[in-house]
Amino acid sequence: MSSGTVTRRRAPLALAGTLLLAGTLLLAGCSGSDEPETPEPSASSSPAGPGSGTPTPAAAPEPPRDRACYQLDYTEAVAPTVEVASTPCERPHTSMTFAVGPLDAVVDGHLLAVDSERVRGQVARACPERFTGFVGGTTEDQRLSMLRPVWFTPTVDESDAGASWYRCDVVALAADERLAPLTGRLQGVLGRADGRDRYAMCGTAAPGTPGFERVICSAKHSWRAVATVPFDQAGYPGVAKVRAAGDEPCKDAGASAADGALDYKWGYEWPTAAQWQAGQRYGLCWAPD
Repeated sequence: MSSGTVTRRRAPLALAGTLLLAGTLLLAGCSGSDEPETPEPSASSSPAGPGSGTPTPAAAPEPPRDRACYQLDYTEAVAPTVEVASTPCERPHTSMTFAVGPLDAVVDGHLLAVDSERVRGQVARACPERFTGFVGGTTEDQRLSMLRPVWFTPTVDESDAGASWYRCDVVALAADERLAPLTGRLQGVLGRADGRDRYAMCGTAAPGTPGFERVICSAKHSWRAVATVPFDQAGYPGVAKVRAAGDEPCKDAGASAADGALDYKWGYEWPTAAQWQAGQRYGLCWAPD
C-alpha cells in the first residue's frame, strides 16, 4: 500500500534564497528616492579656471561586458553594486553576465538617483524577465533549479560621472548563502536534460525534518524537488487551501519518482503568506533520491 508523508512546513531555503537575492537587491540603497536629483548650491559663483584646483570630473566608466565571468561570493552577489574584476570564463567562476542594458532614469526631463525606487524597480523586473529567456526550459524547470538571477547598477559616484547601465548575472546556489561553481554552456541550460540535472534542487534530508538543507544536486543529498504546485489566485488562499492543494499532485509526483514501487514517500512544501506576497505562487513536491 502506498504511503505519503507530508512533511511539516518549513520556509524553503532555496526559495528563500531567491527572495533574499531579489529582496536584498531591491532594498539596498533604500535611502534613494524617486525625486529628481537637485544639485547643491555652489559656495561661489566664480567660474573655475585653469589652475584653480577644481578637480576634473571623472569620465563615465565603460558598461560591463556581456557574457563576462566573475568569481563572486554570496555577499558580493546580493550587493546592489560590485567592483570585482572579471575573470576568463575558462577559469573557476560563480557568476556570468547574461544581459547588460541602459537605465531609464530620466522622468519629465529630470535625472533620478541610481538608487531610487523607480530605477531599482526597473532592474528588478528586467533581469528576471531576461533570465527566463536565457536559461531556457519551462517555468517548472526554472523553479526546480538552483540557478538564480542577480543584478547590479553603477555606484552613486559612477552614476554621477555619467554611468547609466544595469547588469544581469546568473548564479547557482550551492546551499544557504553559498554559491556553486558554474560549468558548461549556460544559455539554454535548463532546456537540456544534463543541464537540468546539473543545477537541480535537492535536500540533505526530508523537508521539514532535522538536518534538512536545500543544496544543489551535485552535492550529497537524499531528497530531490520533483514537481511544483502552481496557484493562479491573486490573493493568498490561506494555509489550509495551499496545503491541501499539494496532496494529490505531490503524491502522484512521488509515485512517478518511485518508478513503480508500491511503497514510497513524498513531501510537500507550500508557500507562506509572506512568500506569496513576495511573488512565490507555487509549492514544491519532494521525493527521496
